Amino acid sequence: MDLNQLSLSVQKGSAAKVKEMVSEALAQNVSPTEILNTGLIQAMAVVGEKFKNNEVYVPEMLMSAKAMNAGMQVLEPILTATGVKPIGKAVIGTVKGDLHDIGKNLVRMMLKGAGIEMYDLGIDVSAQAFLDKAKEVGADMVCLSALLTTTMPYMDSVIKEFEKAGVRSQFVFLIGGAPVSETYARSINADYYAEDAVVAVDVAKKILAKKQ
Repeated sequence: MDLNQLSLSVQKGSAAKVKEMVSEALAQNVSPTEILNTGLIQAMAVVGEKFKNNEVYVPEMLMSAKAMNAGMQVLEPILTATGVKPIGKAVIGTVKGDLHDIGKNLVRMMLKGAGIEMYDLGIDVSAQAFLDKAKEVGADMVCLSALLTTTMPYMDSVIKEFEKAGVRSQFVFLIGGAPVSETYARSINADYYAEDAVVAVDVAKKILAKKQ
């Protein structure tokens, strides 16, 4: 099995083909970690680089991420069974009052592809829900998304909820979304800001490397 072909199929966003090729590679006894690293993660790194250089845009990235996820569906049970541990855990959601999820979904898929166990709370998520889930799963990171200037202040409410519960220091907060900025992140005591999904992956890897 040529894993470069699998990588190309991910880059092209051919979900059905990716699923088929991952199953084929497993049938040929290619190691699951090799399929993951060479076939899927490497493909998303290429797509991420192209996105940075404006060679592809959000729709193409979403298609590639969906194709990678299709491969992950086949691969995950095997990886779990062989004891391959995720590099970290993250809770993600769009904050209360905001119903946008395209950016959040892309970040979730990219982080999952980077080997992070993701818990997606969806849209319109309350501070309490973020807090409960982060504590329940022992998350390393909490990722907050907002697309509206009117819902942005709720990110502050989420962080304050963690402070009130006395657990703020246990979690790293990564925030993003169209109206969000580095300055805003600092003003609400968030740890990191990511302007897009590619940056989010870079930041997440740095965060988790520090925690090792």
